[in-house]
Amino acid sequence: MDTTKTASPTAPEADAAEDQPAAGTPAEAEDTAAPTTAPAAGTDAPAPADAPADAHADEEPGDDLDDDEADAFPERPTGVGSAASAITAAGLGLIALSGSWVARVIGERQTLIGQIESANATTAKEKIAALYGDAWHMTALVNGLLSALALLLAAVVLAAPAFGAPGRVHPAWVRSVSWAAVALGVLGVLLFGLMYFDLLVPLPTAAE
Repeated sequence: MDTTKTASPTAPEADAAEDQPAAGTPAEAEDTAAPTTAPAAGTDAPAPADAPADAHADEEPGDDLDDDEADAFPERPTGVGSAASAITAAGLGLIALSGSWVARVIGERQTLIGQIESANATTAKEKIAALYGDAWHMTALVNGLLSALALLLAAVVLAAPAFGAPGRVHPAWVRSVSWAAVALGVLGVLLFGLMYFDLLVPLPTAAE
């Protein structure tokens, strides 16, 4: 009796089946367990490559101020008008004391009028007043008005900070020029007032 065992025709197929991993094994499970879910909430996702590094890099430092904040910082006055007024007042006071061109022209005109009127004068006093007195008085009057204008303008400059913004003061040189104009104005008004009323350098008198 032949006891040799013959191989089954299906043996190679069985061996091949044993070499292949069975479905549902851990190896297949690891291959199929790829992460498909989105990152959890609260984690930092990487920024896109085309996104700018700093969204506020191109903004100016003052662009974030709105209109209300801009109104909270109003522009302070420069004081140019006060400085110009102080210089003008000092110039007027100095011109008045030295003799203005306007006063000289008006005085010469009054002298011409006095020469015409002196033809009808009967006394020496009237002739002197017509030829010289009226012209001197007109010169003193015009220069006195210029001095008064310089005094008034300087006083306005010095008093302006009291009616302006709280804490506003003029520079030191503006105050100095204004006080100089006040001094020149007071001196001019006093001097030309005495000349106009013949209290200083009165008209000469002649014997009748």
